[in-house]
Amino acid sequence: MEATDQNPGTDAQGPSVGWYGSAREDELTAGGEDSARVVCARDVIAAPPEAIFELIANPMRQADWDGNDNLAYAESSEPVSGVGDVFVMTLTNGQVRDNHIVEFEAGRLIAWKPASAGDPPAGHLWRWVLTPREAGGTEVTHIYDWSGLHDEKRIPRAQGTTSQMLHASLLRLKSLAEAQAEDR
Repeated sequence: MEATDQNPGTDAQGPSVGWYGSAREDELTAGGEDSARVVCARDVIAAPPEAIFELIANPMRQADWDGNDNLAYAESSEPVSGVGDVFVMTLTNGQVRDNHIVEFEAGRLIAWKPASAGDPPAGHLWRWVLTPREAGGTEVTHIYDWSGLHDEKRIPRAQGTTSQMLHASLLRLKSLAEAQAEDR
């Protein structure tokens, strides 16, 4: 579903949910196994991209917007600042995850690959893309890409990650960012 000019970020069904376009879009939309291993959700948030990015890049804030209620707390309050950074999150089940930043453009793009503490990343990726809109606000796209995941024990959980789950995070992020924008 694509956004319409009349109501940015929505259509008759509501906010966009589906695939985000990138350099790999042609590979993933051509069919095959990889296309089923990428899910996304998209919405427009009435806040500048930099303010939204601050909420995403600060590990201490991630539990506030996690729509899966999977994140308990972060080990550090330092925002990530570039590719190669690692932030540590404790999950609600007590497991610890090292999250390796693999894509970063301040205010526009951040992606990380999670790993069990001390292990290399397992092959799945969480990505956020923020695009300022001429009419105001920011189009925010949240992507879960598990096309590189080959650990059979992790695949059932990856398969259970839906665009609706990603959209739940977007809605919580939207609420936080828009409230913060009103306070500024």
